[in-house]
Amino acid sequence: MGKDVEVGGHEYGAKDYQDPPPADLFDAEELTKWSFYRAIIAEFIATLLFLYITVLTVIGYKSQTDPAHSPDQCGGVGILGIAWAFGGMIFVLVYCTAGISGGHINPAVTFGLFLARKVTLPRAFMYIVAQCLGAVCGCGLVKAFQKTYYNTYGGGANELADGYSKGTGLGAEIIGTFVLVYTVFSATDPKRNARDSHVPVLAPLPIGFAVFMVHLATIPITGTGINPARSFGAAVMYGKEKAWDDQWLFWVGPMIGAAVAAFYHQYVLRAGAVKALGSFRSNA
Repeated sequence: MGKDVEVGGHEYGAKDYQDPPPADLFDAEELTKWSFYRAIIAEFIATLLFLYITVLTVIGYKSQTDPAHSPDQCGGVGILGIAWAFGGMIFVLVYCTAGISGGHINPAVTFGLFLARKVTLPRAFMYIVAQCLGAVCGCGLVKAFQKTYYNTYGGGANELADGYSKGTGLGAEIIGTFVLVYTVFSATDPKRNARDSHVPVLAPLPIGFAVFMVHLATIPITGTGINPARSFGAAVMYGKEKAWDDQWLFWVGPMIGAAVAAFYHQYVLRAGAVKALGSFRSNA
């Protein structure tokens, strides 16, 4: 039996808990299951919807605050509204797809979970491919419906803002993605569910809020990537040189941030390194 947990002077009986075994690097059997391909489809559709709604929001805001068309520079949803669109869509889509694919909707999240051995290599690879294709298709729908606005107002593409160095942009992406992926690990930690079963936590909620808060902080710097598929899909459909010149920031930064978050959660908070060392000593 698990040890009782005492919170605020009250004792709660913790559920029996055992760490799930790490995922194999390659599992040939999963390639024969419909659930594997269903999950890939879910990631594709979720990322498509994510980009469609969020890029439309960005373009709509820019068109409403364009001095050539509107004298009201305080119109539109503002940066706060854009951040809500991104965070809100992640909340909705993670809630909808968590039981099917895990609700990654982001190559950085998938990469972090792969490093933590939560998913196999083929699943991680196919998720990232599906996410990137979904992002391209989502931006493609926006461009098809509003081509003039899309080209005029930047297509929702991520670019480093004037006045900021490459190092600042890279740092913003690393830290922003760390916040997101760390939240994903914490919100979905099975040990938390067992230990804090008396505290109801809807995992998509803190994940969506993390996306919202990071957007508030980094929209003025990079437009907020923290999702390589989001940046890639917008750059493909927008096609301008600036978006491609800065594209590396939106892959390198998020992948570093995800790797650091995975290491921090698994080997510091969850004491994976200590457990591994103890196992090694006991077998010596």
